[in-house]
Amino acid sequence: MARKRKSRPSVARPSASRGNTSRDKIIAAFLALLAEKPFERIGLAELAKSAGVSLADLRGEFGSTLAILAAHIKEIDQAVLAGIDADMAEEPAREQLFDVLMRRLELLEPHKEAVRSLMRSATRNPALALALNAMAVRSQQWMLTAANITAAGPLGQIRAQGLALMFANVLRTWVDDDEKGLSRTLAALDGALASGQRWSGLLDDICRLPERICKTVGRRRSRPSRRSRDEPMAA
Repeated sequence: MARKRKSRPSVARPSASRGNTSRDKIIAAFLALLAEKPFERIGLAELAKSAGVSLADLRGEFGSTLAILAAHIKEIDQAVLAGIDADMAEEPAREQLFDVLMRRLELLEPHKEAVRSLMRSATRNPALALALNAMAVRSQQWMLTAANITAAGPLGQIRAQGLALMFANVLRTWVDDDEKGLSRTLAALDGALASGQRWSGLLDDICRLPERICKTVGRRRSRPSRRSRDEPMAA
């Protein structure tokens, strides 16, 4: 059965609350340029001119176009976290994560062409793909936390990496989903979370395996051997 999109209050978008600071203008100009051309063809001089700031102001705010992208992703993270639905707190973790990721997609909606452009560039640029993956993993750690799923430690890092790859696959469906209800995206996200839930459960079992082995070995070591039990009798 296809999942229906949950109705909820409109999400406060970062661009809607953005002021007129140099930082805000630079991020907005960067996203506009990214929607029009590949990431690697966006020059700093062009970006400064489009944002209406000097090169000195641009350098004062950001060190590179990757830093601008990271700032935008951080804004999306903050907006998702600020919009956590308290009514979802009693729902299963999978439902909470579905709600969190759908909110993220809603926030990305105005920048769909920029996301599409970035995904194309990543397929041609391994260094960019690695940088994007690192940003995505960091974001997904926050998304897991927002859904009350542990994202700490090595296991949390593996979960975040798996979720980052899963969400990237969902984005491939989302960028071409022009239906009002995003039915294809909803189905893709629901299916991916179902697979992820099974994978996470298996991962939990694997991670608990060394602990079980250690306990078993410990019990065997603490149990006296047959020879040690017979020694007093022989004496």
